[in-house]
Amino acid sequence: MSTTPPPDDKGWSAPPPPAQPYAAAAPPLRPDEEKTWALLAHLLPFVAGFLAPLIIWLVFKGRGAYLEHQAKESLNFQITLLIAYVVGGILTFVLIGIVVIFAAAIAQIVFQIMAAIAASKFEWYRYPASIRFIK
Repeated sequence: MSTTPPPDDKGWSAPPPPAQPYAAAAPPLRPDEEKTWALLAHLLPFVAGFLAPLIIWLVFKGRGAYLEHQAKESLNFQITLLIAYVVGGILTFVLIGIVVIFAAAIAQIVFQIMAAIAASKFEWYRYPASIRFIK
């Protein structure tokens, strides 16, 4: 093994390729689009659970303050419900879990419909019984 550095190649070579430009930031959403996606962030959890508001929040983050707030609110509420359902499932061995699950299901129906109505009117809505995991 040699300790001498390799000779410098001073010959002609092709220049490096130009750098790719950064993608432009996505444009902000129009108010009607923002309202529609906020409404979906509150209604789709009936079908898809916490995944719907999570995907909406991640896809549209930074494109509208109203939509971002509503998606985070819905996501926080869905995570809170998931915790309530797990705790209720564990407590079914003591028979009080059925009451916890039933109360969580009623709260889910009532609060998500209230949130959807508020979103359809473009009103800011906060779930009253939600732990704020994502701020």
